[in-house]
Amino acid sequence: MLELYQFELSQYSEKVRLILDYKGLEYRKVEVTPGVGQIEVYQLSGQSQVPILKDGSTVIADSTKIAKYLDQKYPDRPILPTDPTQRGLCLMMEEWADESIGTKSRVVLFQGISQDQSFRSALLPPSTPDFLKNLIEAVPSDLLRTLGSGLGASPDAVKSAEDAIKQDLEALCLILQDRPYLTGNQPTLADLAVAGLSILLKFPAGPYLNIPEKLRGKGVIGIADNPLYEPFFTWRDRLYTEFRKPLPYTATTPIGTGQKPTSIEIE
Repeated sequence: MLELYQFELSQYSEKVRLILDYKGLEYRKVEVTPGVGQIEVYQLSGQSQVPILKDGSTVIADSTKIAKYLDQKYPDRPILPTDPTQRGLCLMMEEWADESIGTKSRVVLFQGISQDQSFRSALLPPSTPDFLKNLIEAVPSDLLRTLGSGLGASPDAVKSAEDAIKQDLEALCLILQDRPYLTGNQPTLADLAVAGLSILLKFPAGPYLNIPEKLRGKGVIGIADNPLYEPFFTWRDRLYTEFRKPLPYTATTPIGTGQKPTSIEIE
């Protein structure tokens, strides 16, 4: 079975999960514990970032490379168009989504984390001890914003990312107002990338992510609840309803917590 080494709330992991579900491929999720679990990821792939896909003896890192591998190895329900113009638009939009929505949404999410103490602990992995959740909730918002400034999430950086995301969502709403998908009449990598990468702006309403139920359908204030962007999120949720398989779907094995997947060895 395919194995996906992931963080549950990684947008790039979600992009790959959406592709796997769209293609109808069975896979096993291997949840990587930040820090110690990434050591094993490095041993597996030569780098420490997720997602990583393991298919037998083949190991692929990077969500775009994984997407292209899956489309070549498992050609049913292709995600890359054959028409040159549509293929070019698809690849360009996927790259744009990675660099824009994928990176900026994490900065924008920091705003919500710093404002809402309960929101912080709800985003932690389910295995996080209660004492650590309580400790994180107790961090003053002012201190968290100060720490964020040192991590590239200063108030100015958050404002800039928020403005850019709003422009992106406006553009997507305009593109989708008279067509079912971004580059044509069938879903492509562009659609699956944009949909998966948007989860930190507003979580899907259905049971697709291993997060507290109270977070489903919730997101960044001023974006998730803004009627101007409702057409995009309605489109995104329709994509999920049609193609994303709800939980529980895959077996999950944590690494970095004393447990190891049954097939971590590279042949």
